[in-house]
Amino acid sequence: MQAWQVHENGEPGEVMRLQDVEPPTPGDGQVLLKVRAANINFPDALLCRGQYQVRPPLPFTPGVEICGETEDGRRVIANPALPHGGFAQYAVADAAALLPAPDALDDAEAAALHIGYQTGWFGLHRRAGLEAGETLLVHAAAGGVGSAAVQLGKAAGATVIGVVGGSGKAAVARELGCDVVIDRRSEDVVAAVKEATGGRGADVIYDPVGGEAYTQSAKAVAFEGRIVVVGFASGTIPSPGLNHALVKNYSVLGLHWGLYNTKNPKLVQHCHEQLTELAARGAIKPLVSERVPLGGAAAAVQKVADGLTTGRIAVVMEEAA
Repeated sequence: MQAWQVHENGEPGEVMRLQDVEPPTPGDGQVLLKVRAANINFPDALLCRGQYQVRPPLPFTPGVEICGETEDGRRVIANPALPHGGFAQYAVADAAALLPAPDALDDAEAAALHIGYQTGWFGLHRRAGLEAGETLLVHAAAGGVGSAAVQLGKAAGATVIGVVGGSGKAAVARELGCDVVIDRRSEDVVAAVKEATGGRGADVIYDPVGGEAYTQSAKAVAFEGRIVVVGFASGTIPSPGLNHALVKNYSVLGLHWGLYNTKNPKLVQHCHEQLTELAARGAIKPLVSERVPLGGAAAAVQKVADGLTTGRIAVVMEEAA
């Protein structure tokens, strides 16, 4: 089979190589899946760079989220078990963690439903307790993680403010349903949030960026607001001033979605049922901005690494296409 492999750490476009290899052999409790589509996530770039919290042995195949097909023909969503990731014709995954792919979504959309939307659902509902009528601020609202949070926020009945970088991404954020869009390149984010909320600030802030975005969040959060920290795409991990949180009465909430797979996997299943229902009634639909063949995976991962994408890029196998 063909698979992209990383033999040394570095930039994805430089270290990913498409090679002919033997299909992986499933271990205990694992199944072999034919990959129909693989969604590209920022962690794929971090894996290539050797900067992710999980460091598979070299050589490995990146690709942490797929829509695959079981031997009996079922369409499923899975997180491949590294080092046999999803940027390949076949991958392996834990049998107990397979989730049915929603009928309402095609392969590329189904591949993009899992990590970003699970993270958004757990962050907004499980951690922040977002309620209808509240104001949600989403950083990087046109990106893969942000776009999921925007759709989930709207589905929950929140007023959604999206922060983006550039006019092109602003247009995407409006199409996603943001009630207010702030271009951080040309506007003062904190002032714009205060203006949009009558000086109150945002009740829930969803931050996959870190760095300057977190600094803005602390200034723009409302009384008893919640800042959900889900990642550091900026490359800078902020150091929150807890005295500031005390004085303003707001909460800083961390979210590592992967922990639920081991700590409380039943919640992951419950979340998937909620997402499937939302997809069935059209309330959420992953924004797949680009579909590339297997041969284009390395260049696509590099685009995600460089922050040049909106929504998701999916690697779609020829048979599925």
